[in-house]
Formats: sequence, structure tokens, C-alpha cells
Amino acid sequence: MLRVFSLLLPCLIPSWRFFQAIEPSPRVEWRMVCDLPTPTSSWVPYNPRPQTTSVFTMLRKLFWNPAWNDDLFMVSLSERLTLAPSTHSIDEIRARITRQARRGAPSLSPTSQLQFRLVFISRGDASDASAIVTETTYVSAPFAAFAP
Repeated sequence: MLRVFSLLLPCLIPSWRFFQAIEPSPRVEWRMVCDLPTPTSSWVPYNPRPQTTSVFTMLRKLFWNPAWNDDLFMVSLSERLTLAPSTHSIDEIRARITRQARRGAPSLSPTSQLQFRLVFISRGDASDASAIVTETTYVSAPFAAFAP
């Protein structure tokens, strides 16, 4: 019985040693672009986190949280896009942003265009560790909100 418990323990309490270093956290932001030289809307975060969460919601999210899985996938795509840009990463991010834009902005027209950017957020240097530093690493070309 002790052997079974020793095999089960690493599954219940995983090791966090797989983090080589703490890297900046990527965020995906998008905006609607009407006139290319002067975009008409400000950047909106993709799937913004709620300011407050009830205890019931936290408990439910322990067992069922597909939105968080989608956010983790977006982080993975963002990191891949920064390290080695590929059409797959760009297409996946575009598809998710388009879906969110259609849900959140019912005024989208067939000629509407969207754009996204990757922003990495990190803490300041040793002299000012409380400062939050944002760095834009990628800005996409405008793309159609509705595929032709």
C-alpha cells in the first residue's frame, strides 16, 4: 500500500521544477480597424479576466474551465509566434479573435477589418521591481472580420 501511495503522490503534488526561468507573460489584444491610417478603436484584451469571482465559480472552475484552456492555448500560440512566426499560429489567433469580435461587436459589417498585437508584460528591473513593463512584440496586418 505504501508503494502505491508513493507512486500516486507525484500525481497529486506535481513538481514545479519544469520552469527554467520566469518569463514575461504574453497578452493578446485586438481592435477594429475601419480606416487603415487611423484606427478608430482602442486595443481590447482577448478574454479579459473578471475583477471578482465568487467562491462557487472558483470551485466550479477547479473541475470545468474551458475558457482557461483556451487562454493557455493563446499563450502558447503567442509564444510560438514570437519565437518562430508561422501561418498556423497567426490563423488560430485570428480565428479566435474573429469569434470574440462577432460576439462582442454585433455592429461588424462584411467590410470590417480586425487587427491584433502581442504584448508581453513583466516586472521592472531590480531598481523598481513594482513597476510593470509592457512590450509590444508583434502587430498583425489588418484582416477581414468575415472570411470571403
